[in-house]
Amino acid sequence: MSVRYKLYQDNRSESATRGKWYARAVYNSKPKTLKQLALKIQENVSVKKSDVMAVLDELVGVLKEWLQDSNRVKIEGLGSFKIGLKTKPANTAKDFSVAKHVVGARVNFLPEVEVDVTTGRRVKSLLMGLEVEETNKNDVNTDEVAQGEP
Repeated sequence: MSVRYKLYQDNRSESATRGKWYARAVYNSKPKTLKQLALKIQENVSVKKSDVMAVLDELVGVLKEWLQDSNRVKIEGLGSFKIGLKTKPANTAKDFSVAKHVVGARVNFLPEVEVDVTTGRRVKSLLMGLEVEETNKNDVNTDEVAQGEP
């Protein structure tokens, strides 16, 4: 099991790294669903898929409720979630208004970190033991224009 990548060339005209090659992770065609997650968990424990689905469904609802009630939520082994705001500046605290100055919100996720016993370095738990390999379909197209940041 490993994360696969495909090479791409940075062809952005204003880029300081124009012409350089980078790896970009590639993913299976469709994201995994909550039902698939429940089925996989059912394989590993003595609980029925319907019970797992009920718990996962409730997890999503409670996570949303707690985040929107200004809580940080930590799930051991996974990480912490919290709401972040994007705001415009106000000249004074008195001038600040939610309607005028809050322009967006996002969910921030901070993965749990543990110490890798072999290196002594802090590593995100979800990345422990990660292996990376080139995808079988890595037909490098030198005419391909890079999309986004490298």
